[in-house]
Amino acid sequence: MNLLEILRFAVRGLTANKLRSALTTLGITIGVAAVILLVAVGNGASASITASIQGLGTNVLNVSPARGQGSAARPLTTQDAHALVDPVGAPDVKAASPVVSTSATATFGQTTYDLPSVTGTEPAYFTTTNRAVADGALFTAEDVTAARKVVVLGPTAAQSIFGTAEPVGQRVLLNSIQFTVIGVLQAKGATGLQNADDVAIAPLTAVQNSLTGYGNLNQIAVQATTADSVSLAQAEVTAILNARHGVVAGRNPDFQIQNSEQLLATRTSATETFTVLLAAVAAISLLVGGIGVTNIMLVTVTERIREIGIRKAIGAPKSAILGQFLAEATMLSLFGGLLGVAIGVLGSRFTIAGITPVVVPSSIVLAFAVSALIGLFFGSYPANRAASLRPIDALRHE
Repeated sequence: MNLLEILRFAVRGLTANKLRSALTTLGITIGVAAVILLVAVGNGASASITASIQGLGTNVLNVSPARGQGSAARPLTTQDAHALVDPVGAPDVKAASPVVSTSATATFGQTTYDLPSVTGTEPAYFTTTNRAVADGALFTAEDVTAARKVVVLGPTAAQSIFGTAEPVGQRVLLNSIQFTVIGVLQAKGATGLQNADDVAIAPLTAVQNSLTGYGNLNQIAVQATTADSVSLAQAEVTAILNARHGVVAGRNPDFQIQNSEQLLATRTSATETFTVLLAAVAAISLLVGGIGVTNIMLVTVTERIREIGIRKAIGAPKSAILGQFLAEATMLSLFGGLLGVAIGVLGSRFTIAGITPVVVPSSIVLAFAVSALIGLFFGSYPANRAASLRPIDALRHE
């Protein structure tokens, strides 16, 4: 019996019970689709985070208070930020912007919207974080000095508050305090649950006067002169803040500094772990599908024992019986794999939880190859059992 005849018998066996074959195939389909789609979601999250961090620039440092320092820690102040811009002590620092952050409820007419991020800062912050204006203008140093209640909105915030109305020139209440919208930022996009466009940025003094009070800074955004001078700028910032905060040798500083490369490495590591976890969950569903193949093929062998006995009695070799049942199991898995690939690729065209999935070709090849191996592996035991039946025992089977 040649290969073509074995395949023909295998197809006939599968089509004899179409519903059973379809349900068996469904398990493999779900597993393959899950592997492709979940890995695509993990890669999409990683790509989105990478783009977001790189969008801040490759020459940015973020200084924030260190955790767990207790009452001995000194807060970051506006004076700390201004001290970092020192041509003598920090020649590799181009700008440093004090930042306070809070949330607020924005009200315009009958519309109320909860703004997740209201940032108070100085004009250099826009250059440091690569934020450009799309409509209107940015606030100036004079606005900061005069504590003018003006605000620049991200496009998502502007859309949510004003709808189709022109935001620039409108007055909006932030926690019942009136601010005038002077500009709308260019879109930067969302990163998972974080939306860089759902923000409001106002002069530091205005936010402190009206929303946060004159407390500690949340961070200081520092811009190095060039991407190559980030390490030098970080050392200079550390030296200046150590001196201002009285940090002596051997003691942990009460602040921490992160550059974009460190932040990117941390986020990348986290998303890679997340992707591996998702792939492992999907792999379990593939394993369950493989067990389903074994179960159904065992049932098939039991149902067709008399057929096997007759074929062996008229001279069918063991290899033909083994090949037929292996071919049936493999065909089920391959068809399920093809269908799973199609569903996974189609599903990746939709945004999931704010993440645009990125399909990796290697995940498609791997998932499809595994589905084929599942057919061979999980179908081998039922096939070997069928091939090992003695003709006389098979013919006596009721």
